[in-house]
Amino acid sequence: MPIYQKLGEIPPKRHTVFKNKNGNHYYEQLFGTEGFSGMDSLLYHTHRPTQVKEILRSYSVEPKIAINKNIKALLLKGFELKPTADYLESRKTLLINSDCAIGLAAPTRSQTEYFYKNADADEMLFIHRGKGVLKTFMGNIPFEYGDYLIIPRGMIYQMHFETSDNRLLFCESHAPYYTPKRYKNSQGQLLEHSPFCERDYKLPMQLETHDEKGDFLMKIKKEGMMHELVFATHPFDVVGWDGYNFPWGFSIHNFEPITGRLHQPPPVHQTFETSTFVVCSFCPRLYDYHPLSIPAPYNHSNIDSDEVLYYVDGDFMSRNNIEQGHITLHPKGIPHGPAPGAMERSIGKTDTQELAVMIDTFKPLMVTEDAMAIDDGKYYKSWVE
Repeated sequence: MPIYQKLGEIPPKRHTVFKNKNGNHYYEQLFGTEGFSGMDSLLYHTHRPTQVKEILRSYSVEPKIAINKNIKALLLKGFELKPTADYLESRKTLLINSDCAIGLAAPTRSQTEYFYKNADADEMLFIHRGKGVLKTFMGNIPFEYGDYLIIPRGMIYQMHFETSDNRLLFCESHAPYYTPKRYKNSQGQLLEHSPFCERDYKLPMQLETHDEKGDFLMKIKKEGMMHELVFATHPFDVVGWDGYNFPWGFSIHNFEPITGRLHQPPPVHQTFETSTFVVCSFCPRLYDYHPLSIPAPYNHSNIDSDEVLYYVDGDFMSRNNIEQGHITLHPKGIPHGPAPGAMERSIGKTDTQELAVMIDTFKPLMVTEDAMAIDDGKYYKSWVE
């Protein structure tokens, strides 16, 4: 996150003595990436953040692979995923490679019995249904329908929901999420032609500082395992922080589409990038305005990437029989394009109200058993006239 932020109380100079009004020390922690050369923040804790009392158990959470080397286009009916009370148990990985894990979650209640940390991956959560607050040790971020939440690896957090009908798309990334380089100047500021700007970000606020000792359960995901640890102090005991590494949000409704006289390629919809995949937002927009334009996307081959589309809302003009919560996978190796009749229907149309999230991975995706449980079984034949 290439903008500087600070919240709460911090000393004038880093790595110096910092005490509370009673003369007790605060404890500094570097929350950083890429060793000591990437984005980082300095946090100041009421207690030492290192106090592990017990390691209760460790267990595998690796998804079971159904198709290792896939050539089949798939349509997954996401809303057929059954709701589950617990936040982590509700998360089902559907598509995975060595760089990322893409899945869905349908939790029905808040995560209050434990704290969670992903030690391996940055997380992107997209809120399709639901409303609440992402609580972290660096502050809280309210969320609602259409919000992306970017949670850096190592971030301790809880999801507090105000609703019971919650539907989330998630993508765990082993590389950090950034805004696309071409949207920014050499100093990291978003340019005038970017489809969003810094004022659109949802930044941490309402820093909650808990000065509490006891038994605090934390679940840590690491190398395909979930580890349950008991800490001696409340994880949310930060009194202040500053830096460049922190959780943040962005609403898909604040993405301003780039349009032209002829059909624009997918990179104009790009919202986030990593070194191993990209994320795009397809939003309501005016269609191409050349008098002979074809608004529907042309047939194309994903020579270098697998394409995942998560359908959120509206009328998906390039597909037939698509509903909210559907996921399509178009694997590299075979071309894909508009469904039969979609190209013809699009001619003469002036706008679209579609809303979708696309993830293009540079490595092939494996398909899990949880994905095959909601597969329609026939999507790969949908282009046959």
